[in-house]
Amino acid sequence: MNKKILFFLCGIVLLGCQKNNPEEQLQHLTGYWEIDRVEVTEDSVVNYKVNATIDYMEFDGNEGFRKKVKPQFDGSFKTSEDKKEISAKIENDSLNLYYKTAFDEWKETVISAEEDKFSVLNRDGKIYHYTKFTSLLDEDE
Repeated sequence: MNKKILFFLCGIVLLGCQKNNPEEQLQHLTGYWEIDRVEVTEDSVVNYKVNATIDYMEFDGNEGFRKKVKPQFDGSFKTSEDKKEISAKIENDSLNLYYKTAFDEWKETVISAEEDKFSVLNRDGKIYHYTKFTSLLDEDE
């Protein structure tokens, strides 16, 4: 009996420690996202209660883009013309996002990605946590 309980607990621990599959992570990234919080250092976290702009990401295979959009009261979005091209690459069992603009290039590593949230580690060592955007109109229904 004790061996069965020990085996069961070990299975739970292994499943809990299992990392997201990078290919599955990529499938979750298309959509509207708002910053929930940023871990600046281990002891410093910045929480975002309201976001004036949100990020829209879209992927077709391993290529995509990211844009800033502003939600409007009628449920529409004002879209900026500024677009960051993204290339997604799986390297060393991690999903890396390579950004390119006319002025800069950088990489972010996806830590986790699910249907309603994701987090990335940026080049400055900060961890950005995003949640799926829901408009106030969606909450009234």
